[in-house]
Amino acid sequence: MLYSKICCFISYGYLSLVMTHDLILQNISKHISLNKEETDYFVSLLRFKKLGKKEIVLQEGQLCRDISFVHAGTLRAYYIDKAGKESTIMFAVTDWWITDMYCFINQRPAMLNVEAIQDSSIFQLAKTDLDTLYTNVPKFERFFRIIMQNAYIREQLRVIENLSLTAEERYHNFLVKYPQVVKQVTQKQIASYLGITPEFLSIIRANKGKKPIS
Repeated sequence: MLYSKICCFISYGYLSLVMTHDLILQNISKHISLNKEETDYFVSLLRFKKLGKKEIVLQEGQLCRDISFVHAGTLRAYYIDKAGKESTIMFAVTDWWITDMYCFINQRPAMLNVEAIQDSSIFQLAKTDLDTLYTNVPKFERFFRIIMQNAYIREQLRVIENLSLTAEERYHNFLVKYPQVVKQVTQKQIASYLGITPEFLSIIRANKGKKPIS
């Protein structure tokens, strides 16, 4: 009877572990397939962390050691200029990855700050473990290559939009591209991402569907 209870407890614990990692494994499976041994090894490298609202994950000047997968909640990365002005560089909602990519890849002090916008939880993967992962499970090179390519494409398109579109057009595109983000962040944070003041964003929203602002 005791043996049976122990087996049930172990099975339940294993099931809970699998359920805990389901989302990140589904994310991985979009681009590569893993067997059980590869899955177990990958999971063993992850560190789970719960975050409170406004808790800092990465601070400017701190060595950027990790890339984070958002298990639940919403994070944002932002830059603070010499005048103390914040510019939001990126958001990350559930099922997205986030880091200061340049500093993560090159293992340099962070240029960005990464914080939780709301109570959140993340899985973190250290750069040293990622390098080991590439050696032991080479197919992960394909996965992270795709992730980084997509991030580069997204940022290039954003730069082009900033150069060629009005603030109204950029705001409309943001609403269309990232409806899941819009629900989780403040208008002030959206304005920071678009490079405009919250007051001007309020004018754009009030003017929605009317004659474009000149």
